[in-house]
Amino acid sequence: MPPESRNNPLKLDARWPFDVRRSPFYYGWTIWLLSTVGFLMSVPGQTMGMAVFTDPLIDALELSRTQLSTAYFFGTVASAFFLTRGGRWFDRFGARAVIVGSSVALGVAVFFISLIDFAAAPLAAASGLAIGWFSFPLIMTGYFGVRFAGQGILTSASRNVLLLWFERRRGMVSGLRGIFVSLGFSLAPLLLAFMIDGFGWRGALWVLAGVVGVGFAALALMLVRDTPESCGMLPDGRVDGDGSPAAPPAVVDRTLHEAATDPVFWIYALALSVHALFITAVTFHIVSLFDEAGRGRDEALGYFFPTAIVSTGVNLLASWLADHYRLKPFLILMLSAFLVGTFGLYCLDTWWGFWLMVVGLGSGGGLWGMLSNLAFVRHFGRRHLGEITGLNTSITVFASAVGPLLFSLGLDLFGAYHFAYAVCAVLVGALLAAAILIKQPDPQVSMGIPE
Repeated sequence: MPPESRNNPLKLDARWPFDVRRSPFYYGWTIWLLSTVGFLMSVPGQTMGMAVFTDPLIDALELSRTQLSTAYFFGTVASAFFLTRGGRWFDRFGARAVIVGSSVALGVAVFFISLIDFAAAPLAAASGLAIGWFSFPLIMTGYFGVRFAGQGILTSASRNVLLLWFERRRGMVSGLRGIFVSLGFSLAPLLLAFMIDGFGWRGALWVLAGVVGVGFAALALMLVRDTPESCGMLPDGRVDGDGSPAAPPAVVDRTLHEAATDPVFWIYALALSVHALFITAVTFHIVSLFDEAGRGRDEALGYFFPTAIVSTGVNLLASWLADHYRLKPFLILMLSAFLVGTFGLYCLDTWWGFWLMVVGLGSGGGLWGMLSNLAFVRHFGRRHLGEITGLNTSITVFASAVGPLLFSLGLDLFGAYHFAYAVCAVLVGALLAAAILIKQPDPQVSMGIPE
């Protein structure tokens, strides 16, 4: 057993159950496939996955929309406080252990949510209180579980493991992954709605728990490897002219403390987070938003597919370009696109408002996908990537918790969502100004990327 495995019992021998160096192609492409599937398996912990269950849960748990949004808020916020530690797990225990563990935990959390009404009903009957008194803390706990394990740990680990296996082609491989992730995420609400119609909301959750917590966890245990170096290889499958592995290019590795004192970290973290706030809120309340604009449920669910097409195309193009250019212009474009999408929401009752929303939020989402993949590894290196992205994920998840509650409260207080749209527009506008003004030196310029 290698020394790293002896010192860390959670790290399996990289040669188990087989030596990946015997693969007929660079094993990083297998990691690419598992990274992509890992993102898709996080759907039960993503807002677009939970949003489809919102109305059935409101009925089953006897909660109002605002109460369910509040439970989602507190469960998500609580999960955010633990995600930096989850990033440390990635750095310490490796991708394989973290992906397997988070998959199992996500499956357990999903199964727990499916049984909440069964647990709350007898407690309510025995106490004489309404079911909501018991279902609220239970669903809040369930939301904590799916958000921490799914949106937080599984997503972050699936993203980071691919970045460790590729260096020179990070943008390209991340963009290719983004095609399938965007399409999968866009189709997920329709697939989940179909499953709910066929199996009921509880049966659909049971299927998800089995696929993620058992099926994917077993697959990751067998096939994921932490780094190419642990397998006797190097990123990108590089070799010297004599056939020996080539030395990787110099990379600046910075600690979490160094990153947290750098304004570059904060402009990217906050820009990525305001996207999470906005998009999570829109996704969580998508049916209600369209209803306010005089549009039906089918139109609301149909919004996801064209948006994914736009997002996928922009993500692929931006990811390819990012291997050759600085990231700052892409950040500015992303925030500008969100402003366009916000204006589309204001005018959602018109046909052109719908398409402004699709193009603005879709292209912004595509740029967000590229930047969330590349910004931190490019500016701060690989050694502490888990911890640094863990802090970013903490901020992002916290923001994603605020979004649905902000929209719910705006609707309750003002009778419409326009107040929430205005708040989001102000936040995005302020970040856009900061993104233009803050200098962002890009370490990869020294590795051959033009200024």
